[in-house]
Amino acid sequence: MRSITKYVLRQLVGVTLFVSVGLTFAIWLTQSLRLVDYIVNRGLPVSTFLSLVGLLLPSFLGVVLPIACFCAVLFIYNKMISDSELVVLRAAGLSQAQLAGPAMVVAFAAIAIGYAISLFFLPASYGGFKQLQHEIRNDYSAVLLQEGRFNTISDGITVYVRERGTEDELYGILVHDNRVSQRPVTMMAERGALVTGETGPRVVMFNGNRQEVEKGTGRLRLLYFDSYTVELAKIETALKNRWREPKERYLPDLLQPDDSADDQRFYNELVAEGHQRLVSPLYTLSFVLVALAALLSGEFNRRGQVQRLIIAVVCIAVLEGLALALQDMASRSAEAIPMMYVGPTLPIVAALILLLRRPRRRETPPSALGAPAQ
Repeated sequence: MRSITKYVLRQLVGVTLFVSVGLTFAIWLTQSLRLVDYIVNRGLPVSTFLSLVGLLLPSFLGVVLPIACFCAVLFIYNKMISDSELVVLRAAGLSQAQLAGPAMVVAFAAIAIGYAISLFFLPASYGGFKQLQHEIRNDYSAVLLQEGRFNTISDGITVYVRERGTEDELYGILVHDNRVSQRPVTMMAERGALVTGETGPRVVMFNGNRQEVEKGTGRLRLLYFDSYTVELAKIETALKNRWREPKERYLPDLLQPDDSADDQRFYNELVAEGHQRLVSPLYTLSFVLVALAALLSGEFNRRGQVQRLIIAVVCIAVLEGLALALQDMASRSAEAIPMMYVGPTLPIVAALILLLRRPRRRETPPSALGAPAQ
């Protein structure tokens, strides 16, 4: 008995790992292509790019793992049926529960991994990803160091750099400051650098001029300078005050949002995400039981199980769509939150009923036993 369980369990684990790695890599590749722009247009180092795409992996695994378990159970048990292994095991006296035991072990192990991902690894990694992405998108030093481009680094400030020298020296600088819309200012300098002071980042320019057009008269006011400083402190403030998305937060922060204006505005969405973290790993058990019910319940058919396989796949597609719909409903109304738990529970109960009930035996006709037909 133990050797049979190990035999089936080993095959299930192998296929689950293979499907998980394959699907994760496929999704990871498609998502990482969107980040190539940071390397091509922003000069992002490859190490930082790999850090970005690496931080996305836990968010993929949480979605892939239930599907991988379903595919593994469906493939292995259908293979055992095709090879008549299940017929032999049933003839040896194994019950439905014993046949489903290896799949249940894989399901509960995947549920434990799913909760670890959703409650800890997902908010930790996705929060790091969004913070790093936000810093890159608003990184004034990286933007200023882009040669030959007009870069809008904040509302009202545009910077152009002709050439970048060694040790972050800048040559041919043009800065247009329109933060005060009634008094736009344009500054040009031969060289300069970006430094960080006590009040935030600033651009220090040397050997240049400052141009301003008077609004009433239209006269140009020109000021030549040896050195001039442009403060960029507002950018630093924007980086520090970034609102954290639901996927970046841990469970207590989701179920009990604070009193800030943004959190109260997205209150239902935050709470719905928190309950989704608790519900989503349960779909692994639901998917596995649906696959088992499709293949182990009912009578053996020598022609194959194609119809049951199709039904199982359709059921999983419906459950996936239902999970998304319930989360969307819960993000709009708190009254829909209990329905999120009903989504995976009903398939679990229905699949258990199909698995544990005794299949009806066909009565053998007298002609098959050699008795004379009446």
